[in-house]
Amino acid sequence: MTMFIWRKFARSTELTFSLRKKIKNIGFISTRLQGTDGVSLETEKWSEVLERMGYSCYYFAGQSDWDKQKTVVVPEAFFDHPTVKKIQDNCFGKFTRPSALTGEIHHLRKLLKQKLYDFVNRFQIGLIIPENALTIPMHIPLGLAITEFIAETGIPTIAHHHDFYWERQRFTINCVPDFLSMAFPPPMPSIQHVVINSPAERELSYRTGLSARIIQNMLDFETPPPGIDDYNKDVRADLGLAPDDILFLQPTRIVARKGIENAIEVVNRLKNPKIKLVITHFGGDEGHAYEERIRNYAAMLEVPLIIKPELINRVRAISPDGKKQYTLWDVYPHADLVTYPSMYEGFGNALLEAIYFRKPLLVNRYSIYEVDIEPLGFEMITMNGYVTQQVVDQIHDLLQNPARREQMTTTNYQLGLQFFSYQVLAHKLKTLLIEFEGFHVPGTEAQEMLTP
Repeated sequence: MTMFIWRKFARSTELTFSLRKKIKNIGFISTRLQGTDGVSLETEKWSEVLERMGYSCYYFAGQSDWDKQKTVVVPEAFFDHPTVKKIQDNCFGKFTRPSALTGEIHHLRKLLKQKLYDFVNRFQIGLIIPENALTIPMHIPLGLAITEFIAETGIPTIAHHHDFYWERQRFTINCVPDFLSMAFPPPMPSIQHVVINSPAERELSYRTGLSARIIQNMLDFETPPPGIDDYNKDVRADLGLAPDDILFLQPTRIVARKGIENAIEVVNRLKNPKIKLVITHFGGDEGHAYEERIRNYAAMLEVPLIIKPELINRVRAISPDGKKQYTLWDVYPHADLVTYPSMYEGFGNALLEAIYFRKPLLVNRYSIYEVDIEPLGFEMITMNGYVTQQVVDQIHDLLQNPARREQMTTTNYQLGLQFFSYQVLAHKLKTLLIEFEGFHVPGTEAQEMLTP
């Protein structure tokens, strides 16, 4: 049986871990655990399911608003930290790097690696789950630090990959190919790799020779979605909508790959002044040029566009100026249709959420949707990269047909329950964990689980 030896720094005692030992504490590692970005959302879901399975979860991040008693925040681990941003800006768009840049990267790597040792020692972590930190090189020193930490300790690791650097054009030209090969992702025997779609699994194998499990984005379909209550009943009013307005919801960040101009064109072509397009998120980490383009395009087509991300928070709260802040899940119940015209998605968190809230969907048939979602039988209005009159007519007819909307959204919810529920996630996580700790069921429970 393989043994994992953790050799900690001189001041620490040496610990020996075996695959036979039941893991108790799990540590998630990410550049950011805050807000409603896809990585934070999926980390929260995995954590919730693992806690239900009996594990205790702890968190290491550069920025976080999660439970302070269980979270270590290291500012230098955030991808937008000034030092990190300077390093990252100098790593891409060129083919050679000065030795000073190499030194800066290694200096920060050492600091972050020490912080990882402190984190694991403090919470007695038995397994780590880097969340996209070994996937996309938004923070090269952190990826190197995690890789070295794994190499030095042999700690059981589930590397959760959301989007790889070869999927983003801005990382194509770079002066760090050695670091990318080493850590994004690293080929370590104590790592199990997890991707969120089947094309990523095939591409990872082709490029690196590494195998991976597929665990798509999941939702708690076993629990009925929340509706409109005394707190969120004011969402429409706070968004500036009239009671009889038709709310088209774009529940994404404002970045170019979301294809939001298609949603604007749809609203324009429906010629219904009551339809308002609401975008719930900020522009994100890819600049503001696309947001400016979207605002200008909506103005040119005379489409009522509402962008109020300041109203959306991870939890319900009151802002400093005394106004309500809502969760994204407070907004979904008010939506009449969800627009999801993305050009590319790793999987589709917002798509699953719209299914969960039983909302009709307009979807661009991005590649992952075509391969991993559409074949399951979901019923949606689809487009192929651009808006056609047929798409406009389908939306118009659907808005006039409540019975059809009910049938469509009920079918989708049942398929979500079947393929993307927490029960499915728990089963897949158990399979991963058995690889590290074996099958642990005390007493007679083992026989009960094996009994048909």
